[in-house]
Amino acid sequence: MARVRTGVRAVGAVLVAVLGASLVGCSSTGGKRAEDARKAAQASGRAAVDTPRWTFAMITHSGDGDTFWDIVQNGAKQAAVKDNIKFLYSHHDEAQQQAQLVDAAIDKKVDGIIVTLAKPDAMKAAVARARKAGIPVVTVNSGSAESKEFGALTHIGQDETIAGEAVGDELNERGRKKALCVLHEQGNVGHEQRCEGAKKTFKGEMKNLYVEGTNMPDVQSSIEARLQSDKDIDAVVTLGAPFADTAVKAKEGANSKAEIDTFDLNEKVAGGLKSGSLGFAVDQQPYLQGYEAVDLLWLYKYNADVLGGGKPVLTGPQIVTKDQAGELEDYAKRGTR
Repeated sequence: MARVRTGVRAVGAVLVAVLGASLVGCSSTGGKRAEDARKAAQASGRAAVDTPRWTFAMITHSGDGDTFWDIVQNGAKQAAVKDNIKFLYSHHDEAQQQAQLVDAAIDKKVDGIIVTLAKPDAMKAAVARARKAGIPVVTVNSGSAESKEFGALTHIGQDETIAGEAVGDELNERGRKKALCVLHEQGNVGHEQRCEGAKKTFKGEMKNLYVEGTNMPDVQSSIEARLQSDKDIDAVVTLGAPFADTAVKAKEGANSKAEIDTFDLNEKVAGGLKSGSLGFAVDQQPYLQGYEAVDLLWLYKYNADVLGGGKPVLTGPQIVTKDQAGELEDYAKRGTR
């Protein structure tokens, strides 16, 4: 499958027995059977356990239309079917409103909360209120450094600094000399860590470009303007899959030869890798983040199990290139990669 950058700890160990039959093997026949079984189980709402029908709420910092979170939800919903869980999802890209959504879940007396900590300072009190109410919390995707301090059971995601370092290493291998790191959500600590990690290992020069991620025309014009003004830029790194295609359009508009690379994988990114319009992607396996978050809350409720030993459970990074794109494209099309 996708290769793991040297220095990234063994992510594979985290994946053992996570998805069971749903991702059996890589053969087209086995994969199709597993997918058919997954769809049938989800459609019928058939649980694999007879534990009480607990309610788990996931509250993220996603903005509207971000396909990354569709993949996270797909994983969470599949685990919820298996574990006889009623799954609730809500989101807001403003931290104060996200915290209010956590409060709303507490008021509903849910049995478990999954939350992102993209802006941890604004979320700390809300997580504390959940813990005071006796509701177990798992953090996912962002906030690995704060998760334990805030009292969460565990954190599931990639270490953003390590992921950034992997990007710097990959850019070095590709002979890049001047790179642009495009941050689409100001104040998101994970995004800052990605760019800082990349700068740490990249032997060339890397500059940050802040854009308004909710305004794609602005994103495109900002990248295009920078590429037009600096023809030495030979790599653009976007921090989310939806922005990769916009960066490709900006490159074309600026008549630039810069390679476009991105964090995160979806169907469009897999297609871009396959066609060569994108150089590489950093996959943090969002389906696995959602699946494991629900499953670990269920394990805690059922058996007081906690995974990670006080450390984050890593789901990435994996560097995906054209060589692996075809293999992962079918999974991306069905919404699980």
